[in-house]
Amino acid sequence: MLLSYVAGMLTAMRFAFEQASELVKCADATNIKAAVTEVANSVGSGCGAAVCVNSLDVASLSEDGLRSRISSIGQAESKLAAMKSQAIAETSRRSNAVAAERIVCEELRSSKRNARHDVRNAERLAKLPAASEALAAGEITEPHARLIARASSEGPIDERVLVDAAKTERIDDFSKIMRRHQQEMSGDDGMAILEAQRRRRTARMFKSPDTGMFIWNAEFDPTTGQHIASVVAEKERELWNQEDPKNRRTPQQRAADALAELILQPEKGKAKGIALVLVADYDATSRELANARFGDDSPLPMQELVCLALKADIFPAVFDAKTQNLWLGRTRRTATEAQRIALTIRDQGCIGCGTAPNRCFAHHVKFWKHNGPTDYPNLVLVCNDCHHDVHDNGFHVIQDSDTGRWKTQPPPNPFPDTGSTTWQPTHSSSTHLSPTHISSVMLN
Repeated sequence: MLLSYVAGMLTAMRFAFEQASELVKCADATNIKAAVTEVANSVGSGCGAAVCVNSLDVASLSEDGLRSRISSIGQAESKLAAMKSQAIAETSRRSNAVAAERIVCEELRSSKRNARHDVRNAERLAKLPAASEALAAGEITEPHARLIARASSEGPIDERVLVDAAKTERIDDFSKIMRRHQQEMSGDDGMAILEAQRRRRTARMFKSPDTGMFIWNAEFDPTTGQHIASVVAEKERELWNQEDPKNRRTPQQRAADALAELILQPEKGKAKGIALVLVADYDATSRELANARFGDDSPLPMQELVCLALKADIFPAVFDAKTQNLWLGRTRRTATEAQRIALTIRDQGCIGCGTAPNRCFAHHVKFWKHNGPTDYPNLVLVCNDCHHDVHDNGFHVIQDSDTGRWKTQPPPNPFPDTGSTTWQPTHSSSTHLSPTHISSVMLN
């Protein structure tokens, strides 16, 4: 008993010092004192070896100290998620899923739906040792683990490949990597996954008892969803162009109005514009199309690409920089459809947050009011929020020197640890992309 107690104390001390070391790396004298205090509190409380994050006066931390604190808490959340998943999986194993759901509902005061998701996810993770181990070590987050678990239930995966990607990629980027991986591993170019998604389609409209408003929830397969989203987004742009610039609707109001008009006033028709953007590379050696995908880089089975090409409102066209006028200079302010297609292929969505391309504006890197041209190299896709960040909150549009991709960069800290408050946004950038040749086969 004594040996067990001593071993437990040593383990707790080791973990507590590991937690504090992250703070000490970037702390000043005040922060070091706070970190040492946290170590003492951790050991004194007899905290277990797995998760131990004590209370700390964050007001005393530097910016780096706060970052370290957030990182430590994030790792702790992952470890707790792993513990929770293990306990739920064991409960289900000893009895059954229904009993486990009931216990989760009672002990966590969870809804039946959330409890069902927790049990299903726990049962899947229990069969994935690499993902479970990475989650328990705080190396991946719970959302990453949940995506891996779901993918494992839909078809074959290489668990280790996905876990390694989850350790370094943001959740939005990882989801794209995962979908591409699923298609490559499927053995049928992802058709079985697409058919399963079509079978799971669902829609539900109900009146909220709290607000009296009608709520519409729906899930569609990727092809149907992409098409619907493109049509609604184009209608939103039409409404935006009709608005008084001094009295605009919110993006959410505009989306609701666009959907209502498409359903209730079909005589007005769809807005004229891009219905659906599909991309495929042409393999000159085999003389075949390959790597079919949507405009946001989501994978698409080649068989589905062929089916879509036969539909009346989607027609094939070879899209090349030599055959399309993508350099308009100062002759017009807004991007053309050809430019939007080119930007969709290049940026694959908002350069700031990854929002779908059809919900983005074409933004001038060098502002139009500063004589920036409406040329493809001077345009990037940004969503409404990121557009405001650039114009109103001092964010800059910069190009990654390694990848050539555009991204938004937040302004420097206006209140750094030095106490300086002299920073002001410049609202200007003269950086340009060099002309890029596009040689993809397009469907628009």
